[in-house]
Amino acid sequence: DGYFSHRPKEKTRTDSNNENSVPKDFETVDNSNFAPRTQRQKHQSELVKKPLSKQKEHLRKKLEEEKMKETLLLGKNSNEVVQFSDHPGKNSSTSNTLKETDSSPKEHLLQRTETSSPELKYEQPQCEVTGKEAISAMSRAKSKQCRQDIADVYCQHKLGRLMPEQVTRFCALEGKANNNVQWDEDSVEYMPANPVRIAFVLVVHGRASRQLQRMFKAIYHKDHFYYIHVDKRSDYLHRQVLQFASQYPNVRVTSWRMATIWGGASLLTTYLQTMKDLMEMSDWPWDFFINLSAADYPIRTNDQLVAFLSRYRDMNFLKSHGRDNARFIRKQGLDRLFLECDTHMWRLGDRKIPEGITVDGGSDWFLLNRKFVEYVTFSNDDLVTKMKRFYSYTLLPAESFFHTVLENSPFCDSMVDNNLRITNWNRKLGCKCQYKHIVDWCGCSPNDFKPADFHRFQQTARPTFFARKFEAVVNQEIIGQLDYYLYGNYPPGTPGLRSYWENVYEEPDGPGALSDVALTMFHSFSRLGLRRAESSLHAAGDSSCRYYPMGHPVSIHLYFLADRFQGFLVRHHATNLAVSKLETLETWVMPKKVFKIASPPSDFGRLQFSEIGTEWDAKERLFRNFGGLLGPTDEPVGMQKWGKGPNVTVTVIWVDPINVIAATYDILIESSAEFTHYKPPLNLPLRPGVWTIKILHHWVQIAETKFLVTPLTFSNQQPIKQEEAIKLHSGPPKNAYMEQSFQGLNPVLNIPVSAARLDQAQRNAALVGARLDAWVDSLVSGVWSAVDVCSVGPTACPVLQGCAQTAWSSLSPDPKSELGPVKPDGRLR
Repeated sequence: DGYFSHRPKEKTRTDSNNENSVPKDFETVDNSNFAPRTQRQKHQSELVKKPLSKQKEHLRKKLEEEKMKETLLLGKNSNEVVQFSDHPGKNSSTSNTLKETDSSPKEHLLQRTETSSPELKYEQPQCEVTGKEAISAMSRAKSKQCRQDIADVYCQHKLGRLMPEQVTRFCALEGKANNNVQWDEDSVEYMPANPVRIAFVLVVHGRASRQLQRMFKAIYHKDHFYYIHVDKRSDYLHRQVLQFASQYPNVRVTSWRMATIWGGASLLTTYLQTMKDLMEMSDWPWDFFINLSAADYPIRTNDQLVAFLSRYRDMNFLKSHGRDNARFIRKQGLDRLFLECDTHMWRLGDRKIPEGITVDGGSDWFLLNRKFVEYVTFSNDDLVTKMKRFYSYTLLPAESFFHTVLENSPFCDSMVDNNLRITNWNRKLGCKCQYKHIVDWCGCSPNDFKPADFHRFQQTARPTFFARKFEAVVNQEIIGQLDYYLYGNYPPGTPGLRSYWENVYEEPDGPGALSDVALTMFHSFSRLGLRRAESSLHAAGDSSCRYYPMGHPVSIHLYFLADRFQGFLVRHHATNLAVSKLETLETWVMPKKVFKIASPPSDFGRLQFSEIGTEWDAKERLFRNFGGLLGPTDEPVGMQKWGKGPNVTVTVIWVDPINVIAATYDILIESSAEFTHYKPPLNLPLRPGVWTIKILHHWVQIAETKFLVTPLTFSNQQPIKQEEAIKLHSGPPKNAYMEQSFQGLNPVLNIPVSAARLDQAQRNAALVGARLDAWVDSLVSGVWSAVDVCSVGPTACPVLQGCAQTAWSSLSPDPKSELGPVKPDGRLR
């Protein structure tokens, strides 16, 4: 892992310098991906024995076919669950012993569209498609155009017309340049007479606008240039970026936008296009190109960076893999043909590396000088032309294209094997093959930095100026620590320093951007807020704080304080009944504590916390579906957090709202385990209401937690009709969540089943309109509370505070992320 033979190794986490995005032990990873894309993933370890989970699509079809006559009371085999043991006191050989498993995250609050594999229809390809990888790709591709492209590219390659066989090398060196760059932290003291000017290229996506603005504030200086590309799918962020970019003459936003994916050829296309744009901006005399994302943050000041680059203005800074080259080529999939279409990287077969050149690669974060950028952009020589073609059909092309071109070009003696970054690689957590839903390969991602990592930024074994990744929804404290280290503390009493707000939804997105679960919950949150406003004014007969809800929510934010999720902030319209005027309010709703240790507590002390949700992120060990908003067709995951201790086995029992035991399984907790998580393969739809999860040790309850499966008030963003409500809200067919019944455990666990509960559940399933809203609100208020309400504008309610005057509202002051005028020293921070 050393950078240069004479330099000491960095004392950081193992593998922190191997900057590429595929696992070290890639030979042991299954990179096959031939199952249809729509097949429901079975996230389970080899040790798990359980019935196969049926596809969600198949479940829905089955559900539609079910006649709603099935209103029978729980019978002998009506509750189907995995059979564990006949004797609850001892584990049988059929018990499920689980270890930590994987689940791939998906955006929960956004509307999901279900797609099934279409029939293979395409124009006659130019050849017979025989390769199993290409056939698999064609069977999984969604659009006709993509299937056609796959066939065309496969045939072009098969006929020898696609890939270059021989490429000219223009480098006079034998082997790789070994440039030694000296690191002097005090170099800023002798600022050169002709300092370099930098073009910062920010390639951003998502909705973390405040984190992006804070990072921009830290890197901004009036003498440099900032060119921002916002992903085509991130319209909210694009609107925010346009807004702040217009304030500064040296900030521009690309007029074009691409939808880049992890590992995709589109990222290289994006970089090459931004380089071309920058070369054509005659009024921007920049010397270096630096690429950054919103998850980066500087760890040195701009002045230090400028002083360093001014000393090495003829150099190019890229981090190489530092491994055996043949192994790197195999690991990186450079000897495979890939094609990007339908926002997926399809693997189509093998290919040969061109002869005549040395292929290299590493990190796709780099600093390149203007001469080399000009060469890559405009040269028509054999090397650049053929490499652009070769890398158009390559996985993770930005991790190898610039390295390979530079090392074989006339500029090869300018390479420095250091990209001036520190990346938080933790392969054990980051290499979970979490991108297999968008790429036919196994990939890795760096972890987010936490406060305990701060000492790593102060190492000086090699020059470093930026670090990644940072994510304010995971940990904002480390960003604050870095910010104060670079630029000093904010004045005492500065508001919002420990708060973080991230937008989830904004009115211009349109209600279609929200899932039916999210829309249902956010409407209910608004109504909870109106009830809180009404109860805040106790004057008899005074209706100045009584409201009637109007329309869809205006905006939704996640709210964090001191790195703890505090709930949702819902901005919404309502008519004030006293003056019949429309007002805009913001409601803060917070989840109630639902995890409880048994009373009296058992002597079992390892369990620290348990939670149910979706979108479990095994890398950061949290649910990305903040707040755990779940509906009847979701597939929840049970997570437990453990302290150190002896190996133990615990039993987890899932109980639905009418006391049907839906699932039960054992988990072996090894002495060093910190987290376990498991998604039981439950038949859908889940019965709406509050579910209970019981955790037992030797069949003695040690803890329980609850979670809400909300009934839906919307279907495809329209008020739900009764026929669909009955289908979605009646629980699974025959009340069977699994294939074997566990009703024999009800008396053992003292979980009573009653006919009255089932009758009530069936009546609730048929509710629509105002009565359905009331049922939803009664359930939601059991697990969420409206903490406060504020007024966005004028209000007739005398007790409502203005939102800008609160400490919690998305409209309250946030100086750390707000961008103001340029200061006399040229900076914003």
